[in-house]
Amino acid sequence: MERSTGAVSTPGALPYYVAFSQLLGLTMVAMTGAWLGLYRGGIAWDSTLQFNVHPLCMVIGLIFLQGDALLVYRVFRNEAKRTTKVLHGLLHVFAFIIALVGLVAVFDYHKKKDYADLYSLHSWCGILVFVLYFVQWIVGFSFFLFPGASFSLRSRYRPQHIFFGATIFLLSVGTALLGLKEALLFKLGAKYNTFEPEGVLANMLGLLLVCFSVVVLYILTRAEWKRPSQAEEQALSMDFKTLTEGDSPSSQ
Repeated sequence: MERSTGAVSTPGALPYYVAFSQLLGLTMVAMTGAWLGLYRGGIAWDSTLQFNVHPLCMVIGLIFLQGDALLVYRVFRNEAKRTTKVLHGLLHVFAFIIALVGLVAVFDYHKKKDYADLYSLHSWCGILVFVLYFVQWIVGFSFFLFPGASFSLRSRYRPQHIFFGATIFLLSVGTALLGLKEALLFKLGAKYNTFEPEGVLANMLGLLLVCFSVVVLYILTRAEWKRPSQAEEQALSMDFKTLTEGDSPSSQ
């Protein structure tokens, strides 16, 4: 699709904050791999290292890619709205698939080792986040990508979609922090308070998770960085609402 002819300039500081978020995100993913490689033996599916697939997939999927999906509407400010919607949805699909691989990995590992499932706070929060994420995507697809929902219905649901998107992202980060601490306590035990190198590295990873989420949410909450409505989108919205509801939409 073509860009709108009335392109809106990008706020001066926004690209720097977005670049900083990506630097944090990529460092976070790399540090997760380093932690698993240096102190947990690496990653493999058909071995005792299968469990390590879980934290890596969750960090990549439910934190890094989910955070990037939330930023799509801030980064692509002048592209066609439908193109931006599709990219937003696809990033969430990739995040969901990668997270699903991580979820299967941990359940399969527990089954092979005859370990109990779903007994910890981390596991309860994890299942809650995964279910909410799936429901959020299905409902979002039904309202914003599937051609069926009315303009007024989309407008009423949009604030809830935004709120739950940010909430699920924060819950994902909190759940990851619970899992990180749980993994450290299981292995290090009483040695955790002696500043073991693995504990220090994992604590730094936890700080990166927090910093990434803070920067993403800061970008999202700056009202002046919100994606502006394009002239062609306003015209299409008016045409759509006139056809379906017989009046013109209020400005968003």
